[in-house]
Amino acid sequence: MKNAAPKSSTPGEDRIFVEELKASIPERGLLVPIQLGISERYPTDVYVTDGHHRAVALKELGVEEFPCPWYWINNRRVQWEREPFPYHILGL
Repeated sequence: MKNAAPKSSTPGEDRIFVEELKASIPERGLLVPIQLGISERYPTDVYVTDGHHRAVALKELGVEEFPCPWYWINNRRVQWEREPFPYHILGL
């Protein structure tokens, strides 16, 4: 199973998918990365731009760090970062 959600789903289907992810992630890892964005205007706010179900599964599994592409959002552009995600922003 690829760990990306179907295009549309009901709340019950969402819960089933999260439970499937929680079973597969410890065995197979995070196959599709979560993408995160941080606003320059609100730097303590982190936006999940892709991977909401995976983010919920990781949180419920108690995973505090995971590899992910991330970027800064400012009023002029989006800047993809090469440095590891600054997890301290999440306050975990």
